[in-house]
Amino acid sequence: MTIALGSVMGYMGDFIWNLLRLSGFFMTVPIFGNQLVSRRIRIAIVFAVALALTPVLPVGIDLSAIEVSDLSNLLVQVLMSMGLGFSAAIFFQLFVIAGQFIGMQMGLGFAAMVDPGNGVQVTVWSQFFLMLVTLSFLAVNGHLILFEILIKGYQLSLGSFGGGLAEMGLNVARLGGWMFVGGILLAIPAVASLLVVNLSFGIMNRSAPQLNVFALGFPFSLVFGLSIIWFLLHGWTDQFHRLLSDFLSMLVT
Repeated sequence: MTIALGSVMGYMGDFIWNLLRLSGFFMTVPIFGNQLVSRRIRIAIVFAVALALTPVLPVGIDLSAIEVSDLSNLLVQVLMSMGLGFSAAIFFQLFVIAGQFIGMQMGLGFAAMVDPGNGVQVTVWSQFFLMLVTLSFLAVNGHLILFEILIKGYQLSLGSFGGGLAEMGLNVARLGGWMFVGGILLAIPAVASLLVVNLSFGIMNRSAPQLNVFALGFPFSLVFGLSIIWFLLHGWTDQFHRLLSDFLSMLVT
């Protein structure tokens, strides 16, 4: 059995090409790029995915004749891979923002905990919604959809988002605005209901000053907020599918 050195070098060139541009995606995408996932595991995942995708992805570079245009094309595709992973992170942060609004309105601003994925202080409801959206995203095979978008992007000349760094940056900025709007809309029912409760306690304080509003209002706001979230979770599936559909439609346009 003979092995052609040229074939081995060609396969190694394609493998290194795919390994480099996939590294940008796994560096920023949620779940896989989480700080809880060790670097060794992330490197192993990138190696395994690059090894599996090399036979089906377009030809990369020739290691014996690398040109400046090849390096610039590689840089563009790495940046676009990072943009795709960052866009997925924006989708996850939408629910974190909604949890922040609800938690602060319930008076849980003091009950902040460290988000192990981002290393920042968030309310407990933000962590709850983050875990819920992570499990829901994996349940509908959202990670496989991202892989499909990534692979289809590599089949183009300059990666995903329809080609071009300028268009990618515009889409990421549009997703950022959509993230804040979606987070506010998702939290509005609970925030508006809790605002009515706080206004009621304010009126009660003016009419009966001898009552301790702080002793009564805080536990009542907690119980009422928990009840509101319980009712909101009944429509969680529809809300999640709607937001995911909007996110994917903005991602592939």
